[in-house]
Amino acid sequence: MFIRSLVFMVAQSALTVVFSIAALLTFPFHPFTRYRVITQWSRAVLWLAQHVCGVHWRVIGAERIPDRAGIVLSKHQSAWETLALQSVFPPQVWVLKRELLRVPFFGWGLAMMSPIAIDRSAGRRALQQLQQQGAARLRAGFWIVVFPEGTRVAPGERRPYQIGGAWLATHTGAPVVPVAHNAGTVWPKHAFLKYPGMVTLSIGPVIDPAGLKPDALNRQVEAWIEAEVERLGSARI
Repeated sequence: MFIRSLVFMVAQSALTVVFSIAALLTFPFHPFTRYRVITQWSRAVLWLAQHVCGVHWRVIGAERIPDRAGIVLSKHQSAWETLALQSVFPPQVWVLKRELLRVPFFGWGLAMMSPIAIDRSAGRRALQQLQQQGAARLRAGFWIVVFPEGTRVAPGERRPYQIGGAWLATHTGAPVVPVAHNAGTVWPKHAFLKYPGMVTLSIGPVIDPAGLKPDALNRQVEAWIEAEVERLGSARI
């Protein structure tokens, strides 16, 4: 397992350097063209995880994905879901802390994918920025991915769900798609070792935010995700 994880890390690092340069070269092109080029990196890393480390995956509930752009509110246990969501949902942008854009190579590629990079310490101004940029991205046809826990949370642990994604949904009317998974049991946060197993990514019922307050919507999303994560259990073989 150590050798497999080491091979994966070296290959992923090499891919990141190559694709970050390719991402910068896509600057003159349309955002959707940039997206299609850059997300080949995530597909390549998922392929490596499967064939080198034995991290397989499946999706249940894909038929629930609506035809129009919406907001994905996803469980955040691992780096794995940040890759897999790009293969499951249509072209998307992420809501993230702006500091990530300063990370060498990785941040450069991320910046070319039209993210909504916010200053979390800005309070209500951050929500206003989220609403303005989020509405613009939705009009352009992008989906928006939000990790309401704000950071990766180890399996079995809980963190409060932040209001931003629900706020955006209730202020734009975009449909909300909750997502649960058990990736953290095979690809733990900040961990070198990757364990073989079958990750299940579960897509929940679409929620229409019409008539809901942000906190009520947030509670509904949290209840479904946490119950589904518990039902999925461990992904390890």
